[in-house]
Amino acid sequence: MDHDSYSDSYIRGILNTVKTIAMVGVSANTSRPSYFAFKYLLERRYHMIPVNPGLAGGELLGQRVFAKLSDIPEPIDMVDIFRASRYALAIVEEALALRPRPQVIWMQLGVRNDEAARLAEENGLQVVMNRCPKIEYGRLSSEIAWMGVNTRTLSARKAQLFGRGIQRMALNRVTVAGGTTEAAMHAQKVEEAT
Repeated sequence: MDHDSYSDSYIRGILNTVKTIAMVGVSANTSRPSYFAFKYLLERRYHMIPVNPGLAGGELLGQRVFAKLSDIPEPIDMVDIFRASRYALAIVEEALALRPRPQVIWMQLGVRNDEAARLAEENGLQVVMNRCPKIEYGRLSSEIAWMGVNTRTLSARKAQLFGRGIQRMALNRVTVAGGTTEAAMHAQKVEEAT
């Protein structure tokens, strides 16, 4: 896989599929990016599990904090690595020892470890590096466009909410980069027919 560029459909597929995310390296400091990302994803109804040995046994935003992945007593869909790149390989090795294994290894902005990615992919896991799921979610749902950010999303329709309040938004918006949405598939069929 080319880890310099990810298709919108690849990212969308991950964010639509995972439900339980263990964030390794999350901080309780409200001014840290990991805290913002954790809180944002928690508000979007992902089941967030904080992993930080310095906070283990306590709570972060109402969620019990664990020292390491192997301490978590439930299956994890995605491991979100908020640690320096040099720690990613050890975290992937720990994730691979879990039963059942997570489906996704996600390395945050600035985190890239090709050896860790290769090991995860060789063991059937999807990998994203140097991206933030909070930013990608906001971009694909058009939510960050509310703040004036150009998401490259083309639509005249208001984004669909699932339920009331701050919850998950539909990630089925058509983007300039395309994707496997109904509209994108329809447009491709029309283009192929002409």
